[in-house]
Amino acid sequence: MLNTTTLPETPEELKDFVIDLDTRYRARIEFLEERVRFFQKQLFGRKSEKRPQESQGRQLELFNEAEALTEKPAETETLVVPEHTRRRPKRKPLPENLPRVEVIHDLDEDEKVCACGADLSRIGEEVSEKLDIVPAKIQVIRHIRYKYACKNCEGVEDEGPTVKTAPPPAQIIPKGLATAGLVAHIAVAKYADALPLYRQEKIFARHGIELTRSTMAGWMVKAADCCEPLMRLLRRELIAGPLVNVDETPVQVLDEPGRANTTKSTMWVFRGGTSGREAVLYRYSPTRSGDVPKEMLQGYGGYLQSDAFSAYDSMEGHVRLVGCFAHVRRNFVRVVDARGKSTRKTGSAEVALEYIRKLYAIEKVARQQQGLSASEFCEFRREKAEGVLGEFKAWIDNRIRLTPPKGLLGKALTYALNHWPKLIRYVEDGHITPDNNAAENAIRPFVVGRKNWLFAGHPNGAHASATLFSLIETAKACGFEPYRYLRFLFEKLPLAQTVEDHEALLPQRLIPEQLALSLTYV
Repeated sequence: MLNTTTLPETPEELKDFVIDLDTRYRARIEFLEERVRFFQKQLFGRKSEKRPQESQGRQLELFNEAEALTEKPAETETLVVPEHTRRRPKRKPLPENLPRVEVIHDLDEDEKVCACGADLSRIGEEVSEKLDIVPAKIQVIRHIRYKYACKNCEGVEDEGPTVKTAPPPAQIIPKGLATAGLVAHIAVAKYADALPLYRQEKIFARHGIELTRSTMAGWMVKAADCCEPLMRLLRRELIAGPLVNVDETPVQVLDEPGRANTTKSTMWVFRGGTSGREAVLYRYSPTRSGDVPKEMLQGYGGYLQSDAFSAYDSMEGHVRLVGCFAHVRRNFVRVVDARGKSTRKTGSAEVALEYIRKLYAIEKVARQQQGLSASEFCEFRREKAEGVLGEFKAWIDNRIRLTPPKGLLGKALTYALNHWPKLIRYVEDGHITPDNNAAENAIRPFVVGRKNWLFAGHPNGAHASATLFSLIETAKACGFEPYRYLRFLFEKLPLAQTVEDHEALLPQRLIPEQLALSLTYV
């Protein structure tokens, strides 16, 4: 509330006071309106960060002051569309590995006669392929174990006849009714296709099969426990390469000892390894402590790319931290979105986005160069990107001095400036990209699934989810279809005894032919 006792007494002082008050209130109103537009965009706007191609064909003048740039009225011009022939897009052929069922369509016998009276001769055929689907087939595998007895021993007192029975096959769920195929199907449906167990329960019920969600949840935990030796080997594959991407997201877990059910826990994801042998490793933790990445990356000394979460800062020195230009871009996109559609002015946010667009254009051109090694890729990137990065940094230094720090633009500039040394580190190695999208893409399946099942019912379930997500996402990263890999794994895993046996089951060690032979009962 305005204190009238402290108001200036002279007209000149009072005029200055009113002007100052008006300036401060206008700035405050503009700040609040910006926040309102930003939150409206978050609630109702498009989520993609891709910008509409409104200024196609017009290059942004980077070296002018942003506020001095004005929108020029478009000149009227007549467009002449040349005569052209419309081409229908060619349909891609269906995969060769799908089974084919041939249906023959032939003429009736009386139609195979020409009008002249002669018989028609077959000169060829026209073939068209249609895609069909047969709903999931549920079958029962009957394991019949023959028993043998020695008839000569039937009369021996106190011993009885000798009886031998073929041993039962090793199963991923001992003494249970689930085969490796069923466990793999349930796991892929939940962790790859985000289908909660209660929905799968209803689907099985439509087929006349009674499988409760608690039973299926127990199978997931048991299968994950059997895969624990592979998790240790996957960690070794993870830190074998020059770069690890990391990200984390909250998850709600019930029945955690000493914690309320509403308390948020954390699911971490790490992606690394070498080319063609990528590893994706999930790790569940009740906390968001930096101890988790320290433990996971113990013995690793390469690059660690992440967002600006402070938990990673303590690892600097053991690893080389790399920032994420996608987060920088996201902050400037928010500035554009918060301005609203009524403002046509081209401002500082567009200048920053144009710099970032140039950096990504360099990456695209570099990737299109055929046969570049990592060192050659790095050299090409340095030559093209360092100049743009230098100009971008100089522009940020100049612009931040003229920008209020509490607004969205001020926060975007401050974020970029504070993390600049880590942001430009990607030019040091050809294996690194400008952003942390590799980790964000790896954690997206979990985020999509979380929207469906909302929470984990027990810490054991959260640990099992981390294990099965790790195996599925690693299989996908190595180019394998998740169901085929999990079925193969669950068939062979009960027979594995040594470290070498478990190593042979990693996706990085397999060839596609092994998975094709794993469908034992199909």
